[in-house]
Amino acid sequence: MRKFRLHNGIHGAALTIRVTPRARKSEVGGILEDGTVRIRIQEPPVEGKANRALIAFLSKVLGVHKNRIEIVAGHKGLDKIVAVEDMTAAEVERRIQGYLDT
Repeated sequence: MRKFRLHNGIHGAALTIRVTPRARKSEVGGILEDGTVRIRIQEPPVEGKANRALIAFLSKVLGVHKNRIEIVAGHKGLDKIVAVEDMTAAEVERRIQGYLDT
């Protein structure tokens, strides 16, 4: 399996995510060839519902509070850059891999 393409920032990690809204259930759909994390979200991309659901879902997967996760680019698109405060890229990768392995 290809490794994630995560980066350590000044205050945490940043990762690229491809969101699929209106999915049957919210889940991590895997890792794309370029290292982007595919996440399926049940909510529609209307009035920010999918973005809020993405942050809530990532909060659960990573075990951090929602206020530590921020969409820094791609608010209106399917491809997003998400920052996770106070967590290294290696820790984010470990927790997502742990979620995928369950």
